[in-house]
Amino acid sequence: MVTTTVPVLSCCFSMGYISFFLREDENRSFKRFHRMIFRQFHFWNGLLSVTVVPMKKSILIVDDTRSERRIISSILRRNLDTHVREAENGREALDMLDQEEISLIILDLEMPVMGGLEALKRMNARYPHIPVIILTGDTDTESTVKAMKLGAADFLCKPVEAARLDVSVNNALKISLMSREISRLKRHTDDCFQFSDLIGFAGGLQENIKTGRKAAACDLPVLLTGETGTGKEMFARAIHGEGSRAGQPFIAVNCGAIPEKLVESTLFGHEKGSFTGAVSKATGKFQEASGGTVFLDEIGELPLDAQVKLLRVLQQHEVEPVGAGRPVPVNVRVVSATNRDLVEEVRAGRFREDLYFRLNVLHIGLLPLRERKQDIPVMVLHFVEQFCAAHGTLPRDVTPEAMDKLCRHNWPGNVRELENMVSRAMALCEGELLTPDDFSFVESAAKIMQGVGDSAGVGIAAQAQQGEPIFSLHADGSFKTMREFEQEIIALALAYHQGNMTKTAHTLGIAKSTLYTKIEALAG
Repeated sequence: MVTTTVPVLSCCFSMGYISFFLREDENRSFKRFHRMIFRQFHFWNGLLSVTVVPMKKSILIVDDTRSERRIISSILRRNLDTHVREAENGREALDMLDQEEISLIILDLEMPVMGGLEALKRMNARYPHIPVIILTGDTDTESTVKAMKLGAADFLCKPVEAARLDVSVNNALKISLMSREISRLKRHTDDCFQFSDLIGFAGGLQENIKTGRKAAACDLPVLLTGETGTGKEMFARAIHGEGSRAGQPFIAVNCGAIPEKLVESTLFGHEKGSFTGAVSKATGKFQEASGGTVFLDEIGELPLDAQVKLLRVLQQHEVEPVGAGRPVPVNVRVVSATNRDLVEEVRAGRFREDLYFRLNVLHIGLLPLRERKQDIPVMVLHFVEQFCAAHGTLPRDVTPEAMDKLCRHNWPGNVRELENMVSRAMALCEGELLTPDDFSFVESAAKIMQGVGDSAGVGIAAQAQQGEPIFSLHADGSFKTMREFEQEIIALALAYHQGNMTKTAHTLGIAKSTLYTKIEALAG
């Protein structure tokens, strides 16, 4: 859906005009609503609708002394370039937390209406992921100890020193980032990953999630389809995590990565001595997942012989290990995924029709990133924070121009490509902001994929996808240069792997950093 600028701006100016006629308390509430509208503001950039996502952290200062709030606020704005919100007491702070997204709270202990300790208890109960730094007097040792036991991240003595405040806030924000990421990873490793953990939960994935939750409520086989990098495995984990098998094993198997002769052994297990090299008994992935879910990624790559045995698992709920004399019962749910058109594979005789119908009881097709670009700003924010949590740094803001550039790109490698690009930009950025220059390689990758920038390279990606050969001569009979050969072979590999830089670099036998360097050089 495309939204235009004019109606939204008119609405914003109208709201600013109306605010002059409201009482102070009404005006404060109205402005909060106004800010929430602006944070979800969409603007028309000529091609698509882009959501502006604020990258700066919001810090809430809770103190009944106006002058103290102003001093702390000015230090934060000057030294840390953050958004600052203010509240006079604990009750007002809790009301603001219900309406706004706050990253850090600086809380005074001695306040009227609701004191600091009582507010801290309620904040930790309702918002455990938000770190709290307490403000205390030199003689208030007992209350400080109580606050630290209640979960405060740090304490500051009044009057607040600027250097001490900077260090405390930076440390608290880093801990907050790491704790959120650790919590998400814990749900991942505990096989309790949920749909709310997906990036795009409130955006372009809504219809998929609606179907996914219905799939999670039953125990039928699910087939996920979509391009490489669209997040099929994460979606499968969410189905598992919200179903009755949550907490039980989730075993992911890439069918395309298993050598053809070892497929049956890997999936269904084998007995000792059943074939050369079988020095011990192996249970196989289906028995490992007993009580849980088996995720069969790239199911279209499964050999026909193994497809017959998989059909037996779905029909009889039992596997027959290689070399075993009798079948073994298994209790698993099967979720499969592919980036191929299985109907076409059935017609070509490369996939069994009966297995297709068994797997395709519930079908969910995941959209490529280019068809849900409203999720890109939220994903960029997530990947920035994920990088910071892994490397112990504070998030950088992304300029509107940089975000616009990212939203214009078509992302042939989908979410995986976006994550790689953001991580690289964060690693190489030398300033405080991520600007379009930090994403120059996005443009370079697009050029090499489309064969832009060199007349000999036009249409190379399309040629690669169609499986056409690369010729050593031009149409006029002259030899191609080494640069032209290199450009064509990189385009061929990129097209084959649908923009996945890691797989492309592996196929070409070079480091991923070398691949990025070559792409920039060839597109320049």
